[in-house]
Amino acid sequence: MKQTKLRTDEIIPNDNICFPIGTILAVKKQYEKLDFSSVFGKHKKKGRDINSLIQALLSYKLTQNFSISKASEWINRNEVLETFDLEKFEERTLFRTLENLGKNREEIIANIQDHLFQTYDFEHTDLNLDWTSLVLFGDKCKLGKYGYSRDHRPDKKQITIGIGELTEPINVPVGLTVNKGNLHDTKHFVDT
Repeated sequence: MKQTKLRTDEIIPNDNICFPIGTILAVKKQYEKLDFSSVFGKHKKKGRDINSLIQALLSYKLTQNFSISKASEWINRNEVLETFDLEKFEERTLFRTLENLGKNREEIIANIQDHLFQTYDFEHTDLNLDWTSLVLFGDKCKLGKYGYSRDHRPDKKQITIGIGELTEPINVPVGLTVNKGNLHDTKHFVDT
């Protein structure tokens, strides 16, 4: 039978929400498997539980992936708060948490790497290294310098980025360096 007309005369918006329980369960499982609670927990003692905030933010970024302001709105829904055992919080709480993670990023990345290597049997020690540049459209970045532009934008300042990853079959990123935009790859190589 072929439908020839709409079944409702008027579409009425409702409060139904999309709730990605599969993604949330996957994030929680991997977070526990890799013992990330010990990696992040030491960086925040007071206030909201940093591990719950990070798991909620990871779940949001894997499903919605909009701004951090939107993440705060998404996480502050009753269903999400209940799932991650959180109480309502202000948007700035999430920004402060991310700022705290950024300040401690080198220790956090090293600890994440340690947990990955303890959990998985990585036999390879060979690395793929690569460098690139990113064009800056603002002028506030202190690392921004004029240099060889891979984006063909010699009129813009840039930063250079070095990336290291374990080779196949693992292909796990293990290093990231960010330097001035005019640093040559051979010098950036030493840093990476």
